[in-house]
Amino acid sequence: MTSELPFSQACENNKDPILSVLQDTIANKESLLEIAGGTGQHAVYFAGHFPELHWQSSDIPDNVDTLNLRLIDAGLHNLPRALSLDVNQSDWACDRVDAIFSANSLHIMSTASVENFFRGVGRTLHKGGLLLVYGPFKYGNRFTTESNAQFDRWLKARDPASGVRDFEWIDSLARAQNLQLLKDHAMPANNQLLVWKEIG
Repeated sequence: MTSELPFSQACENNKDPILSVLQDTIANKESLLEIAGGTGQHAVYFAGHFPELHWQSSDIPDNVDTLNLRLIDAGLHNLPRALSLDVNQSDWACDRVDAIFSANSLHIMSTASVENFFRGVGRTLHKGGLLLVYGPFKYGNRFTTESNAQFDRWLKARDPASGVRDFEWIDSLARAQNLQLLKDHAMPANNQLLVWKEIG
């Protein structure tokens, strides 16, 4: 592995717990779109465990070249170069897919971008497709831990439009796109992995 590749310790910490859920959830899927691929660590790790799954990573235009450094270095047949994708675009310019995955993204996006994320998911998922979202959430407008409350304050100091999202609001956006919650997985480090299915 090239030493200059971008690296996230959080990705290293959470990749195995996420993989255990993916193995139970997407084993029979053929195509997946990853939103906000970041350093590419998740894409490389998960694509390597699902060789029959076409894992299409993506990120915003400013980040996609950095993301591609790791994807190109990995050389996996089922992991092409990342797409440049801004969730606020009305056309994501990608094929429909069986699943969409995004980790640690909704709390970084603005409120309007989160709404656009779900609209794009609704346009992009095949009927019966799955949406998997990893990250911290509030429930009943309450933080699950004090550390998540501190994280929310830190996020809002950087960007007042960001922040740890209310599960109920997120689920309402999903339901508006005909997505039904299948599972809310409790994960390490006070995170969740939410799984929805498109029900047509």
